Amino acid sequence: MLQKLFIDGFFQIMSKSGHVLGAAMFMIEIAGVKLLYTGDFSRQEDRHLMAAEIPNIKPDILIIESTYGTHIHEKREEREARFCNTVHDIVNRGGRGLIPVFALGRAQELLLILDEYWQNHPELHDIPIYYASSLAKKCMAVYQTYVNAMNDKIRKQININNPFVFKHISNLKSMDHFDDIGPSVVMASPGMMQSGLSRELFESWCTDKRNGVIIAGYCVEGTLAKHIMSEPEEITTMSGQKLPLKMSVDYISFSAHTDYQQTSEFIRALKPPHVILVHGEQNEMARLKAALIREYEDNDEVHIEVHNPRNTEAVTLNFRGEKLAKVMGFLADKKPEQGQRVSGILVKRNFNYHILSPCDLSNYTDLAMSTVKQTQAIPYTGPFNLLYYQLQKLTGDVEELEIQEKPALKVFKNITVIQEPGMVVLEWLANPSNDMYADTVTTVILEVQSNPKIRKGAVQKVSKKLEMHVYSKRLEIMLQDIFGEDCVSVKDGSILSVTVDGKTANINLETRTVECEEGSEEDESLREMVELAAQRLYEALTPVHWQPAASGCVKSSSERLTPLL
Repeated sequence: MLQKLFIDGFFQIMSKSGHVLGAAMFMIEIAGVKLLYTGDFSRQEDRHLMAAEIPNIKPDILIIESTYGTHIHEKREEREARFCNTVHDIVNRGGRGLIPVFALGRAQELLLILDEYWQNHPELHDIPIYYASSLAKKCMAVYQTYVNAMNDKIRKQININNPFVFKHISNLKSMDHFDDIGPSVVMASPGMMQSGLSRELFESWCTDKRNGVIIAGYCVEGTLAKHIMSEPEEITTMSGQKLPLKMSVDYISFSAHTDYQQTSEFIRALKPPHVILVHGEQNEMARLKAALIREYEDNDEVHIEVHNPRNTEAVTLNFRGEKLAKVMGFLADKKPEQGQRVSGILVKRNFNYHILSPCDLSNYTDLAMSTVKQTQAIPYTGPFNLLYYQLQKLTGDVEELEIQEKPALKVFKNITVIQEPGMVVLEWLANPSNDMYADTVTTVILEVQSNPKIRKGAVQKVSKKLEMHVYSKRLEIMLQDIFGEDCVSVKDGSILSVTVDGKTANINLETRTVECEEGSEEDESLREMVELAAQRLYEALTPVHWQPAASGCVKSSSERLTPLL
């Protein structure tokens, strides 16, 4: 069963590794690069644990253990039979059997085997079995609780009885509670007998040939367990005393680490580009690397690079990933057409990129959408209608309105100009385009305020209703002269429509802006022609009040000087 988590910006997928109860492999995805770290794992199901799962996601990097190198384990049925027979032989000859194990994992597996074997052999019921480890006893409580995390055999058996509540095995608290009389079987930690109770029992029993020790797991070089596997004639105790080694020594591996067969099958299923070997002796790791290279050297379809770094040695791998941005939210409601430009905010979350509309920021991120309203006061003492006229010359997009009973103008649809005593106030929502428009409007206001020639020729503005009526009628006549009577029509009081060769342009008489209907956007020349005609007619019809500017000249508000005849 896979479990996917998102932790500290990385995707992590956990799967069971089959090493001990609760052990897991980790698949970590960073910026699109997937790395699988197996840790200690086993692909062989035993009496209580399931085999390690093979992830259905192919990793780019596989960090895998190499504990046993190229060794191949004995079959489970054969090793269990050999283990039980060896223990039976030791107690039959009146000896004491020592099984040094680690407190977690193999200890519970061996206890299950021994308890079942004793149950099936009534002649052994009088011979006690002990597990002598306080940590193993604590672990046993965990095993008795989490049986549902084990294999199907244990889950079925729990309906009848808990298999970890043993009938023929008891816990040995310390040597003070151990009555060392007659044959017995003791499972004690640590597994390599460096010190502790297993070392103490070994030194006490090693001189009796009836006794026996069974090494049931992996042993590291330099430990007593590894040393006695070479069957030396004597051993050195922790106190420095030399003792003859007369007890039998047997090695039956119950290690929950993969052998070469399991490791190679695991790699063959995943086919990662890079394999990094860890957790192994140098020689075993080198043998495994050589075997893997030989397996794939003639395979043109699969290229696997095998690394076996030393301790603390860094491995540097280079990956070139593609950066993809997903369009989400409002922008993804409609499928874009080929060539359409999509505009939004690029949001980077960890190693993922999203393009969002500003209105969706709060829905998909922790960011809040804020707006900045700009307000700028500019000294202005001239007529407000003069300012309207000068802004009309700048752009046709000027709308008259009132704000709190004060005259105001809306310029470029986003810039508001409000008349105040002795000044005008500009208001707009800050963004690059609005800031540019505001700078332009500010320049016009400052020019009108500072140039006395402009202010002397103030415009006397006629009523908007009369101007719109005259302008609309004359524009219609002019466009009919240009394009033909059948091409010009009035849609409503404020819209004129011009249709040429199936292309339609609509003129807003209030703003003198021209927009093409759907399907006519490509005819830019028609739009420009109509807009230019509308603007020039408006400027020609705008009434101008003439005032004497100087002797011998007449000056208009448009700053043209006309000599008197």
